Amino acid sequence: MNVKQPASALSSPRFCNMGTFMRMPRLDSAEGLDFAIAGAPFDTASSFRSGSRFGPAAIRSISAMMKPNNVILQVNIMDSLKGADLGDFNVTPGYIHPTYAAIEEGVSAICDKGAVPIILGGDHSITLAELRAVAKKHGKVALVHFDSHSDLCDEVFGQKYNHGTPFRRALEEGLIDPAHSIQIGMRGSLYDPDEHKMAAELGMELIPAHKVREMGFDALIKEILNRVGDTPCFLTFDIDFVDPAYAPGTGTPEVGGFTSYESLNLVRSIKDLNFVGFDIVEVLPAYDTAGETTAYLAANIVFEYLSILAAKKQAK
Repeated sequence: MNVKQPASALSSPRFCNMGTFMRMPRLDSAEGLDFAIAGAPFDTASSFRSGSRFGPAAIRSISAMMKPNNVILQVNIMDSLKGADLGDFNVTPGYIHPTYAAIEEGVSAICDKGAVPIILGGDHSITLAELRAVAKKHGKVALVHFDSHSDLCDEVFGQKYNHGTPFRRALEEGLIDPAHSIQIGMRGSLYDPDEHKMAAELGMELIPAHKVREMGFDALIKEILNRVGDTPCFLTFDIDFVDPAYAPGTGTPEVGGFTSYESLNLVRSIKDLNFVGFDIVEVLPAYDTAGETTAYLAANIVFEYLSILAAKKQAK
């Protein structure tokens, strides 16, 4: 038996030994690992529905359905990689700055060990703390941002720190390189008709959902690859990028989005980028009314992240 592999459902029922992603080992340190998964169960910065604090647990629970082989990329993730689930950061419900400190410390500990952090959210405010840690290790990073919202607001409810503001703060703090960053999938009605122009004013590129449909996915993938180049890259995926018909369990859904297949294929198609970190955010289990569909899609997105890392290591 290969002890690196997740437990097989052919010999161990999937409802046994749950609690980590794909029932991977639970470790306290990223020492010697290629990647480390951790949860950031914080949702106090949500502006509408709360409950994404339960996202990491829901993603881990349904991830017991995942198997280690990616047929499309032709990799077995655990044959190529050493990784583990480090559990959740000790967030402070109701207090964003102590939470940021805990997330930054935790992600820094992963990066300092040479592992790639993969963080399960939580609302999208958590990404700012992750970027602080990743930038300390790698310098300014390119941001690849899949979402239905740009999250570039200066303030929400008069507050600077919210799930609608993380990337404005990240730009101000010099954490991301706007010239190599790209936002994809924004859509829906807006208070400010010029909101999507804000990205360009800040030096980034934003491609809204209707433009993606007009240009097609092949052209979009080429644009992402050209924009980012070989710059160290952080991929953040808000589950509301996906149409709520496919991912209903989220806090601020927007119709007119993308299918599960399109979303997974997009992530897989940019595998050649120089990834130094990933997250998946805004999974809200209480609204995941279609049999854990949203959480399972999130788990599959994480599986694609792992498959990308495995394919890169296998190619060396």
